[in-house]
Parts: sequence; C-alpha cells; structure tokens
Amino acid sequence: MSWRSLAVSDDASHHVDGAGVPAYTERFDEVLKFHAPGLAPVLRGGLAWHITKDGAEAYSRRFLRTFGFYEGLASVISSDGWHHIHVDGRDAYPARYAWTGNLQGGRYPVRERDGSYVHIDAEGRPAYASRWRYAGDFRDGVAVVQAGDGRSTHIDPSGTLLHDRWFVDLDVFHKGFARARDNGGWMHVDVKGWPIYERRFAAVEPFYNGQARVERFDGGLEVIDERGQLVAELRPARRSEFADLSGDLVGFWRTDTIATAVEVGVFEALPGTTSGLAERLGLQEARLGALLRGLSDLRLVRRSGEVWSLTERGALLRRDHANTLADAALEYARPMRQLWTRLPEALRDPSWKAPDIFGDVATDSPRVAGHHRMLRSYARHDYPLVPAALGLRGDERVLDVGGGVGVLAGLLLDLHPQLDVVVIDRPEVVAQVPWQQGLRAIAADFFEPLSLDADLAVLARVLHDWEDDKAVHILRNVRRALPKGGRVYLVEMLVDDDGTFGGLCDLHLLLATGGRERTAKEYGALLNEAGFYLEDVRTISALPSVLVGVAR
Repeated sequence: MSWRSLAVSDDASHHVDGAGVPAYTERFDEVLKFHAPGLAPVLRGGLAWHITKDGAEAYSRRFLRTFGFYEGLASVISSDGWHHIHVDGRDAYPARYAWTGNLQGGRYPVRERDGSYVHIDAEGRPAYASRWRYAGDFRDGVAVVQAGDGRSTHIDPSGTLLHDRWFVDLDVFHKGFARARDNGGWMHVDVKGWPIYERRFAAVEPFYNGQARVERFDGGLEVIDERGQLVAELRPARRSEFADLSGDLVGFWRTDTIATAVEVGVFEALPGTTSGLAERLGLQEARLGALLRGLSDLRLVRRSGEVWSLTERGALLRRDHANTLADAALEYARPMRQLWTRLPEALRDPSWKAPDIFGDVATDSPRVAGHHRMLRSYARHDYPLVPAALGLRGDERVLDVGGGVGVLAGLLLDLHPQLDVVVIDRPEVVAQVPWQQGLRAIAADFFEPLSLDADLAVLARVLHDWEDDKAVHILRNVRRALPKGGRVYLVEMLVDDDGTFGGLCDLHLLLATGGRERTAKEYGALLNEAGFYLEDVRTISALPSVLVGVAR
C-alpha cells in the first residue's frame, strides 16, 4: 500500500485507504495528509510529530504542532518558536521564528520576532537583505511580497524585484499571468506587471486554458479570454446601472440623515427604545422610528428586540469620540453643501474664485471649534504613520507650517521627544493647540516671510488647498527659513498620472479653496520652482504619501 493512496478519515483521527479501510490501529486527536517522502503530521495529547504510512513514529522528538513536508523540510512549533526539521526530526537550523512557511524552490518565508518577513534558504540563511511587511511562498521562482506601505509586488529568489509595478493586492503567477488589484479593481497582469486588458472587476480567478471566470462590479459573472473580452455570461447583473446611478443621485439623503441625527442628539442618547429616545430627545416617536431605520440602513445603529444601539461605525458620530465625525457631518450637510451649488458657475466662469473658507470659518465663532475638531479627527486618522516615514534623527528644529491644532506635531514629539517643533497657523487655530513639551504654537501668515529658522519643515495637507502660484509662494517662504540641504516634507494624497482616483476630492477643493490634488510629478515641479528638488516619494499604508524636497 502506497502512502499516496491514503486519505484523512472523516473524523480526522487516522488515515484510510481508497476503500475506507484504516491504514493502522493507532488513533490521534488530529492527523493531516501525507506529503513526500511519505510522512504525515499528527497530534495527540497536546504533542505533535510525524508518522509513517503504518502509523509508526518517524522520529522520537515531540513538538507543539507539526505540518507537512515540502522539499524535505517541515514547519514545526516548539516551545521556543517556529522552525523547520528534516525527515528524521533534526533541526534544519538553530534559529527560531514567530512563523514559518513552506519550502518551495529552495526558499521559504519566515516571520521574524519583530513582525517582519524574509525568505530563507534550506540552510536557514536569509536570501536577501530586505525585510517585508509580508512575504508568501515561491511558485515557479516568483513570490509576492508586501512593503510597509501596504503595496505588493513580485520578487525572484534573490530578492530582486521582478518589475517596478506595485499593487493594492497581488497573487503569484499561474499560466503566465497573475491576479492583481489596483485602485480600480481586479485584473490579470503579465510577468512585467502590466495589465493584459483595460477592464477591472470585483473579483477574478486565474486563467485556465486561456479563459478565466470573473465577477463584475454589478454582480454579474463572466468568462473572459486573455484580452478581457466576454466569452460567456454565467450570471446576469444583480444590480443595474440605473439603480446604482439613482443611489448616487440621492446621496444627500445619507448626508442629511446623518447630520440630522447628530443635530438632534441621537448618537449620545443611544442605547434605548424608540419611545424612550423620542421622550428624551423631544421628538415625534413615529418620525424618529423612520430616522432610526434610515440610520440602520447606513450601518450606524442596530436593533435587538425593541432596543436600538450604536454600531462601531455609528460610535464615530458621538461628540465625545476621540476621532469624532459629528462636526464633519454638520459641515458637509450645511455650509459645504452650499459650496457645491456653485459648481456650474465654477466650471463656466474663467474668473470664478473660490471663497475664503478659512476666513469665513474664522469669523463664525460657533463654527471655529467644530470645523477644527473635524480637521483634528481626519489628522488623527491619517497621520499616525507619517512621523516614522520622515526618518528624522530626533533632535531637529521643525516648522509645522499650516499645522492646524497640532496633531502631527504631537505625533512627531511622541516619537522623538527631543525635537523642537513650532506649529504655524492662523490665530484662532493655534489657540486650540494643546500644550506639549517641545511644542510651540505661533500665529503667523505663511504667505508672509517666516521669521524663524529651522532644520526642516513639514506641510501636511496644506498645498492641496491652493492654486499653483500660491503653493509656490508658500514654498518659497519655507525655503527662506531653511538652510541649503534642509528638507521640506509634503504630506499629501497623490493622484496617478493616468488614473481617475481623487476626482471628487478635486471638485471639492475647487469649490472650497480653489486648490486641487496633484501627482508626484506636479508637486516636484512646484518644489523645483520654489528652490527645492524632489528627492523621494515615500508611500505609507494610509491615504497620504510623503514627498521629500531638498533645498538647493
């Protein structure tokens, strides 16, 4: 009887042959399938090892968990960590890891104690110097790795990038093509990382004999060829373009429902019954019921029996949440809604100028605190990974130009307590900067020369608010405050040269400030005009990227 003919029994306690006859008399708490050279992992009484086809132990050692053999090595868990063993139970190397993968093509991925991934050879030696946020098994000499910014690419066994393309998600190659996802959706790419067709899908399967099954964004299923062309429709659309467009047309329903719930205090009043909430908030019970059902559609509240309560998503709309979006709900539903009514005028009139939104907020005392609480919440969400991406020594003098209420400055000081950080912004804004050791807040106009010297400057989501000439003016003032070789770090959401991502943000900036989102190349041109050169673009696993400019 060959071990290749054995399968795991229905209760996973032993192995059986093709007729369902047990291969041996031993019974275990768990068995896994056999792998070459004919050994299977087993577990009993909290101890694990490998057995031969007749149920006998392959060696005398015991582990906490064992896995299948690949190319002569198996992953095991010992009391001191994960590692690999030979078929006779001997350690393949002395190192221990937080996790180990399977040996494929002479390489296997491991996760080190610090959480980073690397590929190791059969002797336990790192195959290259880089470390990754994640690394998968090799297949046909190619593996997927993920960088610290969350993007993925392919590498060869020496750790060399197979191409210079990076993706939101990625798979290894199958039949010459890999599944890949960019901001537009899933597709297939060739060995150079280039899409083999223009279409994007909600999901794709690997190609098989030149065809692949895919799911469209409307829920329909298709079979496509390698040009992305329809071969057969397996399921019609589950949603229609008509219905999707209708949903977009009534987007203000969602905005106003959320803003109204914030305004009348629903999120602070929960949990409660409809009648109890209505009495507490002074609202009509039946009409409040409709509001609560609408909030449930938006996944903000849930009902259990007669009691309504907040979801995790809904909790973000409580005014006392650390990252509250209650103020954002009111801003978007009220003053910013009015800005959007001027979009036709902005598109038609070449002399149209955006309002002075910062000045308007400053003159509206009730709005000042709420508007900047909104910006604080967005900063707290978007900026936690930025300080590490700057790569500072930790003792520099830093200008945080347009630094708002000091969120990024505080994060910088949390990482580098010896920094000297100065936040520069409007008077009504810096008045809200909390005290922190090493942090000063100065009211100043960054369109005027800055009477401060620094080693470096940070502008986080500042330049996107301004047209090119004004952005260059700000950068020139910053340049005067820095020595030659000093760095300016621009924290901005980048748009692709050939993509459509960020289009709605562009329209909002046009109407609110007259600014726009830009590509890395466009920011590089602004830096160059202001006396800097673009040294680097650093992506992080968050909305913004960090562009590094060096003063000439």
